[in-house]
Amino acid sequence: MVRKVSQKASEALSEAQPVTASPPVTAGQLLAHRAFLFFLLSRSLSRFSSQIAAVAIGWQIYDLTGSAFDLGMVGLVQFLPTALLVFVAGHAADRFERKRVVQLCQLVEAATALYLAIITYLGAVGEVQIFVATFVLGIAGAFESPTTAALLPLIAPQGSLQRATAVSSGAAQVATITGPALGGFAYAIAPHLAYAVMVLFWILGMILTGFIRPRPQAIAKDMDDADNIFAGVRFIRSNPAILGTISLDLFAVLFGGVVALLPIYARDILQTGPVGLGVLRAAPAVGALLMTVVLARHAISRHVGLRMFQAVIVFGLATIVFALSSWMWLSVLSLAVLGAADTISVVIRFSLVQLATPDEMRGRVGAVNFLFINASNQLGQFESGLTAALFGAMPAAVLGGVCTVAVALLWMKLFPSLRQVESLE
Repeated sequence: MVRKVSQKASEALSEAQPVTASPPVTAGQLLAHRAFLFFLLSRSLSRFSSQIAAVAIGWQIYDLTGSAFDLGMVGLVQFLPTALLVFVAGHAADRFERKRVVQLCQLVEAATALYLAIITYLGAVGEVQIFVATFVLGIAGAFESPTTAALLPLIAPQGSLQRATAVSSGAAQVATITGPALGGFAYAIAPHLAYAVMVLFWILGMILTGFIRPRPQAIAKDMDDADNIFAGVRFIRSNPAILGTISLDLFAVLFGGVVALLPIYARDILQTGPVGLGVLRAAPAVGALLMTVVLARHAISRHVGLRMFQAVIVFGLATIVFALSSWMWLSVLSLAVLGAADTISVVIRFSLVQLATPDEMRGRVGAVNFLFINASNQLGQFESGLTAALFGAMPAAVLGGVCTVAVALLWMKLFPSLRQVESLE
């Protein structure tokens, strides 16, 4: 079965080569493409809401309980739905109309945010209600993320997938930068206002998704066969370089999940408020956006595998600097460096996966990738919250950075073929 998956991947690569050779499409031409424009706006609004939720929920749960452990539990509650539904979500993205799946997820997220807004306004909010709402948001996110990733190739004009991905990622970074600050300002005015903004953004995103007119979706044969649900896992296992890449990011983010401790740093160490928390959360995205601009002008053309390992090591070192900092400017700078280093790893990982994934498997492979990489952020939050509860916030953050560097050095030994990858061609 693994051989069949590898054969399909090879055929997909050979079919994609003529598309890569097509004349490049400019960013202006992409934005003039209605389907892509609606996709871009919808995805950005969803990202805005998610970032606002991260600030509002994190601050509110810590304000209610004052517990680092409960703060880490927010990450675990978000991670569990992804771990439980990863294969079902990927199968749904390949089996059903992708834009309808995304719309349903946005509707559920808007309803959950409305619930949080109402109970917060009425003063009836408690940690149990927040955890339940976070769990529901985690379920919606588990389906929305891989489906959105699989939807983009059906929207971008022929020969423009790489440029469309870059523009989409840049817009997402803008939302990641400004979303936490917006969430911090809204929460400072009134906690329920932050959730009300999330409702508005998700509803608008759902409407815009409905205007998207994607190309016909390729449905894999025998999708009713339960064994096909695990095709994404078999595909990744058959590619050692991809397995090494996503597992490296998994453990790097797991141990380097310092973002979960930002409410503690903002209030107790740096002595700032919700607005300062929003700035801290935005700092990694600022670094990521700047690095995205650099990579757009100067692509990584040599020693790709080694560059990825170096980026992860820098990620760990930046985490250590942040952990020991008691100055706001140094904390923001180290978080920006952390975000820039992580972007290099993301670019390499995404390129490796996209070059080898057939269209009819994008949902299932994307779901596994989401579990290993994106969802590891939530699990990393739990790990950071637990270690902070045991040892304190600063020792926990230092330990995470040291472990990240150690994992990068170990992976260089375990996956020599990944270290020796010369280019992304």
